[in-house]
Amino acid sequence: MTHILHIDASANTTTTSVSRAASAKLVADLGGTVTYRDLAQTPLPQIDGPWADARLTDPDTRSAEDAERLELSDEIVAEAAAADVIVIGTPIYNFAAPASLKAWMDLIARPRVTFRYSENGPEGLLTGKKAIIAVASGGVPVGSEMDFLSSHLRVFLGFIGITDVEFVAAKDIVPPLAA
Repeated sequence: MTHILHIDASANTTTTSVSRAASAKLVADLGGTVTYRDLAQTPLPQIDGPWADARLTDPDTRSAEDAERLELSDEIVAEAAAADVIVIGTPIYNFAAPASLKAWMDLIARPRVTFRYSENGPEGLLTGKKAIIAVASGGVPVGSEMDFLSSHLRVFLGFIGITDVEFVAAKDIVPPLAA
């Protein structure tokens, strides 16, 4: 059975969120077991110096404090690793990803865990997965020169090993919702 990681990034948690409605429809159409993470309802912390140091510390020599700092990141990585398909519902805010989605990206990018550097350059370790991104663009055409979210997310997902990435305009999945 397909396991789906469903992520919503819109700060709009009401029934008027087009990206949330679109990602929910995608997940329902795919079917399978679902792990859900709402980045607005349970905000993720921004990374800081101690966290960045902890992620570079050899797991065998990490302190209890380092392990605690990485606990949420470990959980997020495990969710992505367990998924066959990752569905992300996100708006474009100010031409790019919402801060909540960027925080998720920062927490999941872990050397020796989700990527590694080899003699041939970076190698993603979360392979064999598909990502489908439902984008509510508010007038910025998805994939256009003004859409920095799509290119950033495609490069990022590829960096961690997810190269089968599909972007869908949320308005093509669900009709505009009344405010």
